[in-house]
Amino acid sequence: MVATETIEGKSLEEAAKLSNKAVADALGGLPAQKKLCSNLAADAVRAAIDDHWSRQKGAKGESEQPEG
Repeated sequence: MVATETIEGKSLEEAAKLSNKAVADALGGLPAQKKLCSNLAADAVRAAIDDHWSRQKGAKGESEQPEG
């Protein structure tokens, strides 16, 4: 939930830049053994955005994903 709250109101390009550190920081820092879960949240957000972009590319025949 923290990952989605962190990207709320941002563009897809901004949300795709969500880092594992940003999620951990939003949680107030985590012990090392708990960081995997927060990393999975950020990874899932980025994977969902990548999936969206690939589906849009397939539907339109072009990429909406920013270059770079």
